Amino acid sequence: MQMLKIIPLLTDPVSHGGNAADSFDVIVPSLPGYGFSDRPVEPGMSVRRIAELFAKLAGNELGYKRYAVRASDMGEGVARQLALGQPDSLIGLHLSSANPFVANVPPDLSPAEQRFIKDVERWRNTELGYALEQANKPQTLAYALNDSPAGLAAWIVEKFRTWSDCAGDIEKRFTKDEVLSNLTIYWATETINSSIRLYYENSHDQAANAGRVEVPTGMAMPARDMFPKPREWANRFYNVVHWTELPRGGHFIEMEEPELVAGDLRVFFGALRREGRG
Repeated sequence: MQMLKIIPLLTDPVSHGGNAADSFDVIVPSLPGYGFSDRPVEPGMSVRRIAELFAKLAGNELGYKRYAVRASDMGEGVARQLALGQPDSLIGLHLSSANPFVANVPPDLSPAEQRFIKDVERWRNTELGYALEQANKPQTLAYALNDSPAGLAAWIVEKFRTWSDCAGDIEKRFTKDEVLSNLTIYWATETINSSIRLYYENSHDQAANAGRVEVPTGMAMPARDMFPKPREWANRFYNVVHWTELPRGGHFIEMEEPELVAGDLRVFFGALRREGRG
């Protein structure tokens, strides 16, 4: 659901005040184990493995020799693995959101990075409990959430309220239909179990690709994400050639501010196209 609002802005920009030259072919694959995707039936479905499947989908099944990628949250992990494992296939990456799993902090931090690390530590102390439970004891949690509609709603809606740019009023950002549709998909497909298991698989994947991404990367950082990261930190992990600090929006930026995301996508990939990359 998170990407639905930006699809028409990218596929049919003319109907939304844009130019035909800015249109995209858009493919929105659902992560395995989420919503209407098949649930994995064996261990190992980490973001690295998902990236391998998405590469086969784009290249072998759909016939794209090169393509661009937009991602946030867990999707950023998939995009990163794609860029590290299949760099020649990617025109560029366009990313948002921060990652709370910060390790091996270098000693040469800029002032902005020092503030970022403090923000990460504060967030981990107050908000990271959900991720630790999902990464370590996903099955215990899954039984409870899959058995209780109220429990499932509490687990998910709290994140929409806390991580979005809503100032405590969730309906400033999401309609009841949007929230209930999200919950109903999890409930009807019984995929809360398989979705949270992705945290476990990632934490146990010893073969994940590591290193700095050299694929040209654009970053659109929401003003009210969990803890927006500075460009200096992003540069350590990505070849950042485009940086935008969005004036509003939170962690679910594609749902909250689709026009801002689509506009920045057009600017970034338009520049790459003019440079002859796309």
